[in-house]
Amino acid sequence: MLSYLLLIFSYLVGSIPCGLLMGKVAGTDIRKSGSGNIGATNVNRLLGKKLGVLTLAGDAGKGLLPMALTGWLLTGNDSRQLWILLSGFFAFLGHLYPVYLRFKGGKGVATALGVVLYCVPPAVPAALVVFALAVFLTGYVSVGSLAASALTPCFVWFLSGSLEKTVLAVCIAFFIWLRHRENIVRLIHHEEKSWKKAPKE
Repeated sequence: MLSYLLLIFSYLVGSIPCGLLMGKVAGTDIRKSGSGNIGATNVNRLLGKKLGVLTLAGDAGKGLLPMALTGWLLTGNDSRQLWILLSGFFAFLGHLYPVYLRFKGGKGVATALGVVLYCVPPAVPAALVVFALAVFLTGYVSVGSLAASALTPCFVWFLSGSLEKTVLAVCIAFFIWLRHRENIVRLIHHEEKSWKKAPKE
C-alpha cells in the first residue's frame, strides 16, 4: 500500500508548477508570454537568469526528491529499486501532465535531469555536454533538449548496465520528444526561435 501511495505522492510533487509560481512571484503569468511554457527556458527568457535557475532547480528537485524519499521509506523492500524508478517516472509525468493545471504542463527536461541525477549521476554531465554543444552549434534550446534526451539512454546503459534504468530513460526520452513535437515542426519550417544573436548589419 505504501508503495502505491508513494507513486501518487510523486505525481503530485511532479505536478507542482515551479515556473508558474516563480512567475506569480514576479507578477507575470508565464503561460501568457513568450512560448507559453511553464519550464525554466521560458522563465529565463521572460524573468531573467535568477528565476530561470531557481525554476530549473525546482523542476529537477521534483524528479530527484520523490525517488530519494521512496528509497528511504522502502528500505528492505525486495522491489525497492523498481518502486524508486517508478516514482521518478510518475514525478516526470506529473510535470508533463499536472493535475493542478488541468494536465497542461511543461516539456519535462529539467525534471528528467533530476531523475537521471538520482539514477545514474555520471550520465548527467555527459547529457549536459551534448545539450550545450547542440545549442552552441544550432542556437536552438529545443535541439539541445532533443539531442540530450535521445542520447541519455545510451549514457545510462553504458554507465550503469541496468536494463531497468535504461528502459526508464527511453520512456522519458519518448515523452520529451512527444512534448517537443511543435518545436520539431517549427524547426522543419525554420520558424523556431534561436538564442543566437542576429548578425549586425
